[in-house]
Amino acid sequence: MKKWKIKALNEGKAEIFIYSDIGYELWEDKSTAQLFAEELKSLGENTSIDLHINSNGGDVFDGQAIHTLIKNHKGFVTAYIDGLAASIATVIAMGADKIVMPKNAMMMIHNPWTIAQGEAKDMEKVIEMLGEIKESIMNAYELRTGLSRTKISHLMDSESWFNARKAVELGFADKILFSKDEPKEELELSSYSFSRATADHNLVVKLQAKIDSYKPLSTTPLNQLRKRLDLLK
Repeated sequence: MKKWKIKALNEGKAEIFIYSDIGYELWEDKSTAQLFAEELKSLGENTSIDLHINSNGGDVFDGQAIHTLIKNHKGFVTAYIDGLAASIATVIAMGADKIVMPKNAMMMIHNPWTIAQGEAKDMEKVIEMLGEIKESIMNAYELRTGLSRTKISHLMDSESWFNARKAVELGFADKILFSKDEPKEELELSSYSFSRATADHNLVVKLQAKIDSYKPLSTTPLNQLRKRLDLLK
């Protein structure tokens, strides 16, 4: 089952909908990127494309390949984040010439992760591999946003969620769909981002403060209670 839909609207114009996860299926002979490359080529290299994305992400390497295919396409590509672009789906979007988000859409970026098994040396190799994958993802974000690698790394470490305004503010998107030009002050006030790491940290701090402020109830030792009972007899 294909994870996207490509439709030629007319000569020189096409639509692509990526409305699923990115990756390889056991029942497919080819990966998502291979199939995508074949259909993209059939449109013609000068075709302008409206790329619609609503995806949780998926396989990093397939996503990186699709990003490169889109970036190398000679026709103008406009990416529309229709609902959610998360994880590697954001990297696919970064390959477009222009990125547009409606106010109700979201983006999420985070560190790459995997499942592995083996001994300590195997785990060390996995850690090294994940570090290299993160660097490759940061390359796409840096080229698009102009943010420092330190800033991008921090956003990925924190698993950051952006609404449309925050995405435009940080450079992950270019335009807010169905929105009139608004003063910069209002744009900054209504931008929103969520960091899972920051939220977890704040929760721990609040819980620790509650624990530190807790005072146990005063109690009477058992031997004193027995003495008092004896006096009542």
